[in-house]
Amino acid sequence: MSAYLLYPGCSWESSARAYALSTEAVCRELGLELRSLEDWNCCGATEYMSVDTVPAYALISRNLALAARQGNGATTLTAPCSLCYLNLSKADHYLSENPALNKKVNRALDAGGLRYQPGSLEVRHLLDILLNDVGLETIRQHVTHPLSGLRVAPYLGCLLARPDYHGRFSSPDQPRELDRLLTTLGAQVVDYPMRTQCCGGHMTQIGPETAYELLRRLLYGAEQYDAHLIATVCPMCQLNLDAYQHDVNRHFGT
Repeated sequence: MSAYLLYPGCSWESSARAYALSTEAVCRELGLELRSLEDWNCCGATEYMSVDTVPAYALISRNLALAARQGNGATTLTAPCSLCYLNLSKADHYLSENPALNKKVNRALDAGGLRYQPGSLEVRHLLDILLNDVGLETIRQHVTHPLSGLRVAPYLGCLLARPDYHGRFSSPDQPRELDRLLTTLGAQVVDYPMRTQCCGGHMTQIGPETAYELLRRLLYGAEQYDAHLIATVCPMCQLNLDAYQHDVNRHFGT
């Protein structure tokens, strides 16, 4: 099977360590070769975009330039984090659509001896690779501990399927890719209409009351649909939904 360049992202070795370990184990079992990018930097999350466009895209594009240089035959860059995936994909798209921005970004990259040609890499989320490169039948054959008896709410968050520059997901509002994967793993997937609503992101740090309301809706919704758990594909979403449940309950007296 093909090799893929991996952009780990800032949470990979910290808050999302469990996600990292399970991803590495699953990919190893499925024969997916992940080559971790060397000397990568933060993707900038969402905040930097509103501060200064050129430095924000230069920050992201540095990772694209490194991936293109380190590819050694691999032309697909994957990110297990939805926010990282969006930023990498968006940078590649905007640089190809905006020659003036591309010129400014590459001028900044040149200071570090780098250059990036938009479109020279394919940026994909790991969920997309699992479904469309590995395939559900292959995954089914490797299931050793099926999720039988578990009612799971599939939560993709607000950044994975929109904007979808290359049509990789079935819908911007109600994508079913995670449903299909969970069903293949033996879970009973509940119809969870909040699957693409925002988890609050970094608002837990700068506007917690706003974040708590967003999280309350997601948690209450999963409970209303009798879900035993919520499955996520983004470290930020997982952290917010898991770590802040006590704060949400305390804030709302629930």
